[in-house]
Amino acid sequence: MIECNLFPHDKIRPIQDELIDNVKKAVKNGLNLVAHAPTGLGKTAASISPALEYARENNKTIFFLTSRHTQHKIAIDTLKEIKRKHDLDLLATDIIGKKHMCVVPGINLLHPSEFSEFCKSQREEGNCAFYSMTKKSGKATVYAKKVLGELKKMGTPSVEEIIETSKKNNLCAYEVAVMLSQNSDVIIADYNYIFNRNIREGFLTKIEKLPEDLIIIVDEAHNLPNRVKDMATHRISNILMKRALKEASKYQNEEIADQLIHIENTIRKMSEDLNRENKEKKVSKEDFIIEIEKEYEYDELIASLEFFSSKVLEEEKKSSISSIVTFLEAWRGPDHGFLRMIELKDGLREPLINLSYKCLDPSVITSEIINQSHSTILMSGTLKPINMYSELLGVSQPIEKEFQSPFPEDNRINLIIPKTTTKFQQRSEAQYKNIAQECVKVTDNVPGNSIIFFPSYALLDQIKKYFVELNQKTIFTEIRNMDGETKQELLDNFKKYEKEGSVLLAVVSGSFGEGIDLPGDLLKCVVIVGLPLSTPDLETKTLIDYFDKKFSKGWEYGYTAPAINKVMQNAGRCIRSEKDRGIVVYLDERYAWSNYNKYLPNDKNTLVTQFYEEKIKQFFLK
Repeated sequence: MIECNLFPHDKIRPIQDELIDNVKKAVKNGLNLVAHAPTGLGKTAASISPALEYARENNKTIFFLTSRHTQHKIAIDTLKEIKRKHDLDLLATDIIGKKHMCVVPGINLLHPSEFSEFCKSQREEGNCAFYSMTKKSGKATVYAKKVLGELKKMGTPSVEEIIETSKKNNLCAYEVAVMLSQNSDVIIADYNYIFNRNIREGFLTKIEKLPEDLIIIVDEAHNLPNRVKDMATHRISNILMKRALKEASKYQNEEIADQLIHIENTIRKMSEDLNRENKEKKVSKEDFIIEIEKEYEYDELIASLEFFSSKVLEEEKKSSISSIVTFLEAWRGPDHGFLRMIELKDGLREPLINLSYKCLDPSVITSEIINQSHSTILMSGTLKPINMYSELLGVSQPIEKEFQSPFPEDNRINLIIPKTTTKFQQRSEAQYKNIAQECVKVTDNVPGNSIIFFPSYALLDQIKKYFVELNQKTIFTEIRNMDGETKQELLDNFKKYEKEGSVLLAVVSGSFGEGIDLPGDLLKCVVIVGLPLSTPDLETKTLIDYFDKKFSKGWEYGYTAPAINKVMQNAGRCIRSEKDRGIVVYLDERYAWSNYNKYLPNDKNTLVTQFYEEKIKQFFLK
């Protein structure tokens, strides 16, 4: 049995010991590990404990990165248990985005770039009382050091405890967390603390660490490529320009107004040949800059707008011009791995024109820090194919491991039903009715709650009208742009039907596709209707072409895999613990095709069948 001296629990479970062993090998040899580790394996404890053992002996700092608030809590709870069980002098810092730690009223309304500028101006002008109480001449105040001592005694304070303690003492919670991080064994943070270069370099300088001092653990790593691409993507629109012009006129600055009008006119000129049939096109860096420089020198324009927006932020918290400055600076970035495009969209009052600088290749952001760190552990329950993620993230010579699910195989069945399809060419009212009929045949035989995931809201609406006529159970329906409160209320009501059973109609990439837990008898069945393949628009086509040239896997990396990844996240809602029992239904003929089937669970309980009703009945009778 594998030994792990700092493991938080009494027993190491089967399969969990394999992950521990691989983490040990990676950190000991300064290598990177890419691990497909299914739900229930105990990834947090299995990664943190061996990494912590090595880090303490070799003066390394662990960054545990996660995009989910619930995972912050699991990581902190794991560290609390390690500290208690082993009577360890352990210090950890739990930190989230600076904006979300700020207690100044109205901050939540700001865009991140606006907040950054506002915060900077408030600090520099001495207008932030919280910051002034925390730091003087760049160093911690005597009072801040006293509060820091209290937090250090706690050892593993959660971010809520750091914010509450700081607020109570009129201190800046972010600066307190940074100071706490300087001596921490483990820092629990969002992805951007490591994968946003500007944030990383600033943060590592403050805590006096180099990349080679770090052991990075990335949780839910399947999300990392898209998160990184979003971080590095920038856009401006004619609507943003209008808001910026209002800002300039409010302060009666004609010079700034003229500059903004010129930028807006440039965007409109670049979009002149776009129409309903031809809605988007590629543009070059020079197309925009040359047009801008017919009136203004590009760098001087940025400096002028930046100076004005900083003055606005001294008076107000928000500045649209600040967002334009961020875009103009980003536009000067590299071409490799990026797409520059302009598109025309339908707007509420007028057509929307977007000029975008889009990141296509996450490795241009991730590869450097992953390979500079002492060791990086990338793990997720849906990291297949593993080699694809290694390539997408630019991981050099990784250890790649796929671990089996720790849950009993007999607790679930995966049914591929090749009787319908959502292929665009075959969509019709008859097809929608067939899909609804198959869905009802499944959910009628499930003694409990089911979720049916659709590729889009449009398809959900088309199929729902037939499903409602045929279905006997209570129906809940996800709506677009649900806020957190409405989502939670719907979930709470859905849970009440665990005995008699109800059906939730949802969308693959919507509010319920990832990050919800319905353990035990709360969810018995997940049905995935069709494939959520993106429309082959300009961005998708460029992505396919880019990955074709780079890896000779354009369609797989740029089109198929992103869709299947979403599907596997949906499927994972069903079985969340070793005691859960349930079925996952893949309702589309394409799931039986080899180019899609290879992503699905490969075990004895995955069946392709058109005769499934009796199988479902028998499964739930066991």
